[in-house]
Amino acid sequence: MSNILIIGAGGVSQVATVKCAMNSDVFTNITLASRTKSKCDAIAKFIKYRLGVQINTAQIDADDTAAVVELIKQTKADLLLNVALPYQDLTLMDACVKAGIPYIDTANYEHPDT
Repeated sequence: MSNILIIGAGGVSQVATVKCAMNSDVFTNITLASRTKSKCDAIAKFIKYRLGVQINTAQIDADDTAAVVELIKQTKADLLLNVALPYQDLTLMDACVKAGIPYIDTANYEHPDT
C-alpha cells in the first residue's frame, strides 16, 4: 500500500521502524537510511528476527538534498519520515518538495550552530 523512507538510525528510529513493521499491511515497503548504514542494518536485523519483516537499508547524507531526492526515486517512497538530526529538517523537507511526497517530522528545526 505505501512505501516509506525513514531517515535516521538512532533510538527513535528503531522504535518508529518497528512500529511501521508492525503495520506491514499499511507500510508494504520500508527503507531505513542513515549516514551509518551499519546502524540501519542492525535495526533491520532486529526487526527481521522479532517480526519477520524485511527492512531495506541504505546509506545517505541527509544534508545532500539531491542525494535524498535520488534515494526517494530509487525506493519509490510515497512518504518520508525524518527521525534524523533536527538541523537536517530543511534539507529533507526540500527533498520531499522536489520529489513531490509528504514529509513527516519528529523534531523542530534547529540550526547546526545552536
